[in-house]
Amino acid sequence: MNDNDLKDRIEALEIRQAHADRTIDELNALVTEQFQTIERLKRRIAMLDDQLSAVETLARTQAKEPPPPHY
Repeated sequence: MNDNDLKDRIEALEIRQAHADRTIDELNALVTEQFQTIERLKRRIAMLDDQLSAVETLARTQAKEPPPPHY
């Protein structure tokens, strides 16, 4: 193997590594964004679950719903 072949192989490996690094960074950004979305949706589901529980409690106790604040 001569020096030019070795240099070409090293350059090809460096290019592949640069592409791999860029892909890893892009995937990391995507995973981070998805994690944030999932966390936001979990909070929203928990809030909706709390609201549903409150409505079910009112329905079970047959209590009258309190009037809206503007009354």
